Amino acid sequence: MKEVVHEMFSEEQIQERIMEIAKQINKKYGNTPLHVIGVLKGSVFFFTELVKRLTMPVTIDFIAAGSYGDGMVSTGSLSIEKDLEGEIDDLHCLIVEDIVDTGNTLSKICKMLLARNPASVEFCALLDKPARRETEVQVEYIGFIIPDEFVVGYGLDYAQKYRNLPYVGRLEFIEE
Repeated sequence: MKEVVHEMFSEEQIQERIMEIAKQINKKYGNTPLHVIGVLKGSVFFFTELVKRLTMPVTIDFIAAGSYGDGMVSTGSLSIEKDLEGEIDDLHCLIVEDIVDTGNTLSKICKMLLARNPASVEFCALLDKPARRETEVQVEYIGFIIPDEFVVGYGLDYAQKYRNLPYVGRLEFIEE
């Protein structure tokens, strides 16, 4: 099988949308400090570009959660591979994710973090794929809503490949 990536959102479109999301977050939080938590590995590109555009005092941390392995479909089993390094008591937390698919990962992360007494928890995702939703989650900031297609690039991968693409594209398999 040959893998072909078809561009869905260009680097320019992504950068423009990130600026718009940052403006929304800046308006909401003003000068209130914000603790931004990236969900590894997929959110790294989006996380970095977003945080650079936030104007309030920002602290950062990362959590690694996995449910895909090397496949194209979530296994349904979430594992926390890296927990937060610091406490989040009384902090306003923004969780940054690459894509919301089934909603299971964000739902479980939310429950875990709420047990640690943050002042608030909100979610931000570059991509939202509502057709695959199994668990309802409230995502306050969304870059793009996409159809039920497997996408790669800008941090998203297939079997650890394609994360470095500067755009988001649909992955297609073609028989040779």
